[in-house]
Amino acid sequence: MMLRGLSSGMRQARAQSSASAASAARPLPLLARGNGVSSALLSGASPCAAVTAAASLRPLPAGRGPVLMRAAATEAASGSETFTYQAEVDRLMDMIVNSLYSNREVFLRELISNASDALDKARFLSLTDPSVLAGREELDIRISADKEKGTLVIEDSGIGMSREQLLSNLGTIARSGTRKFMEAMAAKGDTNLIGQFGVGFYSAFLVADRVMVQSKSPEEAKHWVWEAKAGSHQYSIREDEAKDLVRGTRITLYLKEDAAEMADTVKITQLIKQYSQFIAFPIKVYAPKKEPRKVVDEEATKKKQAAADAKAKEAGEEAAKPVEPVMKTEYDEVWDWRLENENKPIWTRSPKDVSETAYNDFFKTTFGEFLDPLAHVHFNVEGTIEFSSILYIPGMAPFEQQNMQQRSKSIKLYVKRVFISDEFDEDLMPRYLAFVKGVVDSSDLPLNVSREILQESRIVRVIRKQLVRRSIEMLEELAGKEGGEDYKTFWEAFGRNIKYGVIEDTENRERLSKLLRFSSSKAEDSLTSLDEYVGRMGANQKTIYYMAADSVAAARAAPFMEAMVAKGIEVLYLTEPIDEACVTNLGKYGPDKNGPQYELVDVSKEGVSLDEGEDEKKKAEEVAKDMAPVVDFLKKALGERVEKVTVSNRLLDSPCALVTSKFGWSANMERIMRSQALGDARAMEYMKGRKIMEINPNHDIIAGIKTLLKEKDEDRARDLSELLYETALITSGFQVDSPKDYASKVFTLMKIALGYDILSEAEEQAAAAAPQAAEAAAAPKAAEAAAVPKVEATPVDAEVVSDDPWKKSA
Repeated sequence: MMLRGLSSGMRQARAQSSASAASAARPLPLLARGNGVSSALLSGASPCAAVTAAASLRPLPAGRGPVLMRAAATEAASGSETFTYQAEVDRLMDMIVNSLYSNREVFLRELISNASDALDKARFLSLTDPSVLAGREELDIRISADKEKGTLVIEDSGIGMSREQLLSNLGTIARSGTRKFMEAMAAKGDTNLIGQFGVGFYSAFLVADRVMVQSKSPEEAKHWVWEAKAGSHQYSIREDEAKDLVRGTRITLYLKEDAAEMADTVKITQLIKQYSQFIAFPIKVYAPKKEPRKVVDEEATKKKQAAADAKAKEAGEEAAKPVEPVMKTEYDEVWDWRLENENKPIWTRSPKDVSETAYNDFFKTTFGEFLDPLAHVHFNVEGTIEFSSILYIPGMAPFEQQNMQQRSKSIKLYVKRVFISDEFDEDLMPRYLAFVKGVVDSSDLPLNVSREILQESRIVRVIRKQLVRRSIEMLEELAGKEGGEDYKTFWEAFGRNIKYGVIEDTENRERLSKLLRFSSSKAEDSLTSLDEYVGRMGANQKTIYYMAADSVAAARAAPFMEAMVAKGIEVLYLTEPIDEACVTNLGKYGPDKNGPQYELVDVSKEGVSLDEGEDEKKKAEEVAKDMAPVVDFLKKALGERVEKVTVSNRLLDSPCALVTSKFGWSANMERIMRSQALGDARAMEYMKGRKIMEINPNHDIIAGIKTLLKEKDEDRARDLSELLYETALITSGFQVDSPKDYASKVFTLMKIALGYDILSEAEEQAAAAAPQAAEAAAAPKAAEAAAVPKVEATPVDAEVVSDDPWKKSA
């Protein structure tokens, strides 16, 4: 906003006594930046309330050191008037320095922005009054520094200020009513209140002990100097005796010791590139450069001459002719004005005037990418809220994929081409679209005084909504491109983000669902969309089926897939941890909003209908009645581990499978939740619930259990039931409770298969006790035998006695 003059009391204040100056509080010199060429200009308001600058600057002679633009005398000259701030400056100064600016480097951004506003106003006024630019038509910003003196000068050829405007513009924040302002700030914490006072110029005191402003307005002939120190309660205004400004303002910062780096041209250039590279006016820095010049290489020339003389001597000649001197390149350090903002903001141009190459080059330069983007969109929004934007989809994911819980740094916010920030939570873009890179430039954004923290407002919501809508449109266009290779590349890099969007963005869920891609039982080696799935559905199919697992192979091998494959029903394979949550939140899908909506059903859960006819249903009822004894026995044998046992109509090769209730966790979700380090154990037990066992009545194992029950061999039937249940846990994607016990049962079966006799527990105990009993019974007989005299045996021919063919003599 435009800032008006000081109160009449402030205007009439004069020099105070040295005693009062010593006891005064710290100063608060302030300059409002203003809002560019506003309606205030058109209505004849006073010049822009920004520190404006201008000077007739000429490059210094080559070879000289970094000579600064001449500043006015630092001591107050005769005729100087001193003014005292009247409000509670200390508190206000501390609030701004310590609270509003988290990064003091923004001072240069603020001063350049002020200068740009002043130049903009000069250009605007020159349209109706060309004499405004008399003496210097060039509109630019020039910055120079002196490391030895610790000074930094920012100068522009803008509209400049008269004495009255210096009083008005640089003293506004100290006007009466500041106490009310601070009270409102303390009560509401509303940084927009501070923004109304325009403290951009004050950021100069973040790095400077003293600030001097020299200004010349085309409205009057006199030149003026405004000066203030960071440790004083006063500021002064005097006539500038130097009178070396044609038009505009020059700001000289006398840097603090800990801000000495701000006098380094490398640092200055870095800050300009970061914050102000798209300012509409040229920004020039007085900096050294290397200029080549050719000189004679004396040493090389001597060697060349010596070689020529030696050759002449060999030829019998007295001496060789002087050789051509050998030249070498040396570099001189030359100081000159260097343009720092050559890049132009292409978003300010019409999209039809920007080439594809220009878009790609801008993307690579601005975001440090080396691949061309997959897609881009350039748009301008006009109306009550106006802004321009270019959004890009990168050609690849970053090496470290962005954590969607962290702030996105992909959207760069500009206000009137001045970089503000690229660190936002979800103010401008939701987390799932964090991969979208782009720029947004608007003059309508409500920013706090430091222009660093975006405030919640209707404007922000409108911009965010537009960015999301345009991003989704860009993705839809990419998905619809012929061939689909670009979208395949995108999906491999950022597919998870879209799934995350389906979960979080209820407003755009329907549009995002059309962008989803999955493998399926009819497209295992490629990806299919939900629209393509619906297009392949059978005439009577009313459901979209899916199977969640950790891989396509695991999904394909699941027992729930047997009947699906046999009947030719397509099943989507969900192989990423986020997939199941995505389709669960989606719930239903239909290609046409007004057309039929198809429910998404997990084939690993109970109640899956396979569109059976009446004959099939009747037959299933008869089979269920016949298998009732087996069903009852299995429920009794497995107890609380299963909720119920049912006869399945979807198992062909497997004897049984374990499914979950419709609202419980699937095996895949249970596996995912088990891996969560901070999972809630009680909630996990509740959501896991009890399993439902579905048995295949046509399988030999089920038939075998039925036979054992008829033969009243319930022990063997119970053992088989235990093993059957634990095996079904594995084939259905769950974990067995005790892998050791399960392995022991499998090893026992392996022994039986190898022909070993497997004893019962009672038989094993009896067998273990048998050797001890036999030894006890044999002890008396051994003692009796020991008492019988020994009889020597008569030798017998070994050949006659032995039946071993290997022991026969030769």
